[in-house]
Amino acid sequence: MQEILLLATLLLGAAVIAVPLAARLGFGSVLGYLLAGVAIGPLLGAEATELQHIAELGVVIMLFLIGLELEPRALWGMRHRLLGLGGLQISLTTLALMGGFMMLGQPWQTALAIGWIFALSSTAIVLQTLSEKGLMQTSGGRNTFSVLLTQDIAVIPMLALIPLLALRSPVTVQPDGSMIRATDTAADAADHSVSLVAGLPAWGVTLVTIGAVASVILVGIFLTRPLFRYIHHAKLREMYTALALLIVVSIAALMGLVGLSAALGTFLAGVVLANSEFRHELESDLQPFKSLLLGLFFITVGAGINFEVLASDPARIVGLTVAMMLIKGTVLYVLALLFKLDTRARWLFTLGLAQAGEFGFVLIAFSVDTAVLGAQLSSELLLIVALSMMITPLLFITYDQVSRRIGSDNADHQEDEIDEKGKVIIAGIGRFGQVVNRLVQSSGFSTVVLDSDFKTVQLMRTFGFKGFFGDPTRPDILHAAGLDDAAVLVVAVNDKASAVKLVEYARKRRPDIHIVARARDRVHVYELYAAGANDIVRELFDSSLRAGRYVLENLGIGEYEASEAEMSFYHHDRATQLDLAEVWDPNIPIKDNKAYVERAKAANRDLETRLAETLDEAERKAVRAGGRPAQKPNGD
Repeated sequence: MQEILLLATLLLGAAVIAVPLAARLGFGSVLGYLLAGVAIGPLLGAEATELQHIAELGVVIMLFLIGLELEPRALWGMRHRLLGLGGLQISLTTLALMGGFMMLGQPWQTALAIGWIFALSSTAIVLQTLSEKGLMQTSGGRNTFSVLLTQDIAVIPMLALIPLLALRSPVTVQPDGSMIRATDTAADAADHSVSLVAGLPAWGVTLVTIGAVASVILVGIFLTRPLFRYIHHAKLREMYTALALLIVVSIAALMGLVGLSAALGTFLAGVVLANSEFRHELESDLQPFKSLLLGLFFITVGAGINFEVLASDPARIVGLTVAMMLIKGTVLYVLALLFKLDTRARWLFTLGLAQAGEFGFVLIAFSVDTAVLGAQLSSELLLIVALSMMITPLLFITYDQVSRRIGSDNADHQEDEIDEKGKVIIAGIGRFGQVVNRLVQSSGFSTVVLDSDFKTVQLMRTFGFKGFFGDPTRPDILHAAGLDDAAVLVVAVNDKASAVKLVEYARKRRPDIHIVARARDRVHVYELYAAGANDIVRELFDSSLRAGRYVLENLGIGEYEASEAEMSFYHHDRATQLDLAEVWDPNIPIKDNKAYVERAKAANRDLETRLAETLDEAERKAVRAGGRPAQKPNGD
């Protein structure tokens, strides 16, 4: 027990010191965790490897949460990037690195295995950094995510094919003089682990694997709701957290039993639950565990760097690391050009994926067990993977510098590819739109947010809100966001003419959609009303009403009476707006429209009479309800 507490103190202390320091210096949290691991690595010793197995649960939870953000329809919409961009990245990177290591004297089987190992990038580091920098929904971020997802899926066939690359069965002499082969050792180790597919023929393994995946989907569809209802009756908040962890851990365990990637299995479960009403509950419960376990994972990566191997031949190790990243980066840059990514997205895609990843550790260990790699070579490869992961935060800093040089005007940014549709579309996410978005999302409804200002979208993403960069007045953007099926359209764009244009188009294409529009002034209200908006909100009207109520309260009128006066003014103004809209003529200035002026004057006289009656009635009700004397304005 004491050893566990000391270990926990060491890990948490290192993180608390290093991570805030790295963040303050602009290096990001990932580099802070890695440096913390390097600092305490000698103290952890062999414990680092054991801790890494636990910390990998952070990667699993992260992919589950990513799956929750993706509907199956959105995932299907990514198929071209998954198969095209992702498939080409893995294939071309593998061939390029395979050729390089064959030139260094490695047999083609070993070189192919090394190519697979280095073709994979770090899902944990890249997605964490993209989230921190608010880059997930940019063109570069979405293409990067597609490639990472393809790589995670590709781990499965790689694990299946690596045993076929074995060149030898090295003999190990035991203390008693007996000899065993490495493949026998791997088999013995497998015998001691629980597996549902061990000893089954190929068709049996396939059936069990399909059954495991199908069970995850069926449980997500049919059993999640009854489970949450059962937990709800306990009325214990911690049970929701326990259930969330149970879902993730049990799926990870099941995937391990059938030889599949735990991360891939939980990602699939997240996609299945993406439309569930419990999605937000799962996200809030698992987020703290994801962050802490990912931090622990990065610490173990830093602690696992073998500086003895590095010191034995630093020029060779560093040279191989740089060469690997350059080759991989070149392939990525060429693919970015072929797929016509804009300049900023191209650099993010290239620099973000140039490293090797955490699944490289898994493939290296498996390759050693199956006699594809030798002990010395595997130690060097492990070090190259770890060093490339440590360099990655510096590459993101380089991207920030490149991005600033490119400029930040909207014209330099490619509009996001919108692969989500929602019942609520919010066009414009300034001061007005962001409040609407927060209220609707916090109430459990999904929204699709569009804005034509890149900086605004970036700021929104920094605070964890999802949005798409694009001009919401463009028909193709609107339809991509789901105009054909949406229930409500919120028009909150800054430009008055653009708002009217947007309302006119939406009403023409969807006569049944409910449109809530922001108006800048009274004339803008009439324009939006004529264009077809259902509910029109003047941006300063409600706040001005509340300010007026505060004024009345501080002049001696009671809170109840002031509130009634406020509501009376509100309803009278709405009725007046409709009345004046009948005589408003866009071709005549308001001051020259005699009919409009006369009705406005009559409305003001009616308002004075109505407010006086409202205050008198409110005072009488207050006296009858509370028995207090009626309050009069100061000076009466």
